[in-house]
Amino acid sequence: MRTDDGRAAAEAAAICADLIRFDTVNRGEGAARPERPAAEHVAALLAEAGAEPRIVESAPGRASVLARLPGTDPGHPAFLVHGHLDVVPADPAEWTVPPFSGEVRDGCVWGRGAIDMKGSLAMTLAVVRRRLREGRRTRGDLVLAFLADEECTGEYGSRYVAREHREFFTGCTEAISESGGFSVDAGEVRVYPVATGERGTAWMRLTARGTAGHGSKPAPDNAVAELAHAVSRLAAHPWPVRLTPGVRALLDGLADALGTTIDHGRLDEEAVRLGGAGRLFAGTIRNTANPTRLDAGYKVNVVPGTATAQVDGRYLPGTGEEFLATVDRLLGPKVAREFINHEEAPAADPAGPTFAALADALRAEDPAARPVPYVMAGGTDAKAFHRIGITSYGFAPLRLGPGLDYLGMFHGVDERVPLDGLAFGTRVLDRFLDTR
Repeated sequence: MRTDDGRAAAEAAAICADLIRFDTVNRGEGAARPERPAAEHVAALLAEAGAEPRIVESAPGRASVLARLPGTDPGHPAFLVHGHLDVVPADPAEWTVPPFSGEVRDGCVWGRGAIDMKGSLAMTLAVVRRRLREGRRTRGDLVLAFLADEECTGEYGSRYVAREHREFFTGCTEAISESGGFSVDAGEVRVYPVATGERGTAWMRLTARGTAGHGSKPAPDNAVAELAHAVSRLAAHPWPVRLTPGVRALLDGLADALGTTIDHGRLDEEAVRLGGAGRLFAGTIRNTANPTRLDAGYKVNVVPGTATAQVDGRYLPGTGEEFLATVDRLLGPKVAREFINHEEAPAADPAGPTFAALADALRAEDPAARPVPYVMAGGTDAKAFHRIGITSYGFAPLRLGPGLDYLGMFHGVDERVPLDGLAFGTRVLDRFLDTR
């Protein structure tokens, strides 16, 4: 153990608790608490250690922090570490502790954002501050981005900085961010999924139009009924399994790590059989389209002329055209769709040197680690950076006890991160940055 490991771990826990205490709730569609106070706190931590951070705003209060730390070799590629400052809402009545208290209890830091993803930001800040204090630099420039608005579309955060502050990312071709590097107990080994891709996003608004009229009269051209039938068809559709290269790599890696075979012909059943390890692929073997909102009418005895719905669509890399063609067929000719948010599915190389370096850093700190590539069911800011040629790996390393449901705490109740997990993560991140 390096002499400053304990200090960095304690610092990560303290920074995590402090960040949680900033209410950066993002309800979407522009309804968000300003990230500016949290951004100023992050910038101050970086400046105190000798960095020169810059706060940029896409709208009043919607702030992100950017910093670029020079490396030892100007000709070597720069590397990006990015994460988000905003969080989803939390109802205090449902929580064991106040969700914005940052309370330390039972060996964990509790609060909204502990996992998604202020704990990860805290590890990054603790490691970077340590390296600056010790005068240790990466070979290429290290670029940091602490972003607004990931919990919506990223329009006020990652999309904005990638578009308006592109110069900060010059020379960057690869990055790491959230949703990977966490442990899943599987007998005598621990599986660590490292994200090498994520499903594409197709948030859609559906609109049916008909003839408005009195609710007591026949209404053969009823927009509400037409929309209801279309949404029902979409919700009931049995999406077929699509084994993309990223999912196949995960299945092969899991089979090897667990010393078992996985029947590709019955993957839903195999996901149940494999428990926590099975959850890593249960949500990424097919496309999905989940209706999430309905809106029509203003009075019970009035047939409205329009009805709308919103659908959260997700599709695997390489399946976008098939996905949208299926959606249109299910909706039928009387329901129009438009995108609320549309992002392609990014992918990274599970066989390249960066994945190998991430895996090596995990194994160095946990001899029982079995890193495997996986595809995320949801989405991250990686999509915005993919647009400008930066490939992201999901890597926010945590070693977790068997009683903590990591995936369940994303947007869940009683979100918390273990102190020893943060300590583990700081050591892994520091090792990995030595390879950059």
